[in-house]
Amino acid sequence: MPDTSVSIPSAPLLQLEGLTRRFKDRTAVDGLSLSVRQGEILGLLGPNGAGKSTTFQVLAGLLAPDAGQVRFGGRVLALSDPSLRRQMGIIFQRSSLDDLLTARENLMLGARLYGLGGERARERVEAMLALIGLADRGDERVSTWSGGMRRRLELARALVHQPRVVLMDEPTQGLDEAAFRSFWAHLKRLRDLEGITVLLTTHRADEAEVCDRLAVLDAGRLVACDTPAALASRMGGDILTVEAPEPEALAREVRERLGLDAKVVEGRVQVEAAQGHALVPRLVESFPAGRLASVSLRRPTLADVFLQLTGRALGADVPAAEPAPRRRR
Repeated sequence: MPDTSVSIPSAPLLQLEGLTRRFKDRTAVDGLSLSVRQGEILGLLGPNGAGKSTTFQVLAGLLAPDAGQVRFGGRVLALSDPSLRRQMGIIFQRSSLDDLLTARENLMLGARLYGLGGERARERVEAMLALIGLADRGDERVSTWSGGMRRRLELARALVHQPRVVLMDEPTQGLDEAAFRSFWAHLKRLRDLEGITVLLTTHRADEAEVCDRLAVLDAGRLVACDTPAALASRMGGDILTVEAPEPEALAREVRERLGLDAKVVEGRVQVEAAQGHALVPRLVESFPAGRLASVSLRRPTLADVFLQLTGRALGADVPAAEPAPRRRR
């Protein structure tokens, strides 16, 4: 994917200060403080139950925070403040398109809900259809569309009223690789053309890598916030992955025999080493034939960074997952 990033000014547009949300005796978001700069794409990275979706739901106005405040453009604003809501576009994890309507009708409905009407609404609808490359299919019912096309249309609808901030909850969940790349290409193009700021949740390492910055969440707390490259640089070397019939026993023996910090991750033994290629023959020679099923070597990913920061695999659920919120009347 070509680099279409823009220069990010330092002044924050959106600031969360001590944001907290509890569900009875469980704290889903625990004093979260972070800033999102104008024109930036910031990802909240973590597994299910880390607090990402609760943060999204609070910012979207679906849940009230128990503590903390939000600054927008330097001003403290209530999340229910109409002046804040008008400047936000929202994409939910599940599709909220009306399958009985055409793409053009879905966009027009979105425009009307945000107070746009007449010629201005029509202009924005046509402009957004063109920008997502679907102008020639605007009169088709969206029930016939692929998941990737529907997601692009939801992105267009979230931007039809020209918001300054777009909130997205797991925007590419369920998309194949081609649809994923197409969605992100359109998102970055729209960011460049519309000047939007994006805050999204994700548990995908590949999606995290294309954000400008990442806020890594674990059990409702912020454990790191930096660019993907800076976070990846925290890993000192290569990652060796060993498949074996008894991974726990093998990890223990690798620690005892070779003095390496071996972990079992998703049923495989994983070792971080500064010069992994030199370690491979040493590792193989230390065990009898047939003990190791396979040994592979790769560069670290953001999933490895998350494991290092939290001690938990990115694909693992945090206990006591977040309940779905009740919609406010």
